Amino acid sequence: MRIAIFGTGGAGGYFGAQLARAGEDVTFIARGEHLRAIRARGLRVETSKGEIVVHPARAFDDPAQVGVVDAVIVGVKTWQVPEAGRAIRPMIGPETIVVPLQNGVEAASQLADVVGAEHVLGGLCATMSRVAGPGHISSIGEVHFVKFGELDGRPSERAERLRQAFERAGVKAEVPPQIEAAVWEKFLFVVPYGGVGAVTRAPAGVIRALPETRRMLEACAREIFEVARARGVALANGATERAMAFIDSLAASGTTSLQRDVADGKPSELDAWNGAVVHLGREAGVPTPLHEFIYHSLLPQELRARGKVEFPT
Repeated sequence: MRIAIFGTGGAGGYFGAQLARAGEDVTFIARGEHLRAIRARGLRVETSKGEIVVHPARAFDDPAQVGVVDAVIVGVKTWQVPEAGRAIRPMIGPETIVVPLQNGVEAASQLADVVGAEHVLGGLCATMSRVAGPGHISSIGEVHFVKFGELDGRPSERAERLRQAFERAGVKAEVPPQIEAAVWEKFLFVVPYGGVGAVTRAPAGVIRALPETRRMLEACAREIFEVARARGVALANGATERAMAFIDSLAASGTTSLQRDVADGKPSELDAWNGAVVHLGREAGVPTPLHEFIYHSLLPQELRARGKVEFPT
């Protein structure tokens, strides 16, 4: 398959490198020093099983130079998704599919608004990978997978073709019967973990062990579950318990990208995580008081990181 990776960060770089190593025709969209390093030295991915080097690597900063592809994997941050949708349009042909991998529940609809719903699949991923330097991805752990599927839940040849490409690359890939529910189920553990961690500035081992913060995690998960159900998402019973079990399985020192970005004074995915729970809950008539508290507490730092307010730290 001809596959474009739009956003060669941790997830895009890791999965794109696996696909390229397996012989798929992969093009990386990157920018700045990262792009220059990929062009000069290839894309290097350090994993627990050894190093992957994609060299030479086909890499551009302008999607118009790529041409039409079979699939676009969107690996940018959640707040960049609408812009990404506009940027990828030159790569979209009549049969092209677009798969978002963001930790949020609105990316597919945002992309559909720009490129057309007929091109967009729902998607998610799991990987502990990050950009360690220009042209260099560092990946740890053994859990790396992708899930994607048609938004209406129907089986499709195009989704199966992409699944097989990932499988050939040694990446665990699944087409769930209800991708929307799968996306929300991941949201159910990522957002409480990220929001409570960010507002308390404590790692997973602490927030799950203290009775007070554990109750916050559980309450956050229940609020998300109620919002999902009110919006017609077919989350199975026990989803909140599974979310807590996953948090319990994490390394005690673990933190989310949201928590790290807030602590570092960088723009974060706050609006797409806890903020999304708040506004989607309002639309559905479901109260989300704990997510409102977390979102409003972190909002001044988020606005400061985005240059919209100024105050000393």
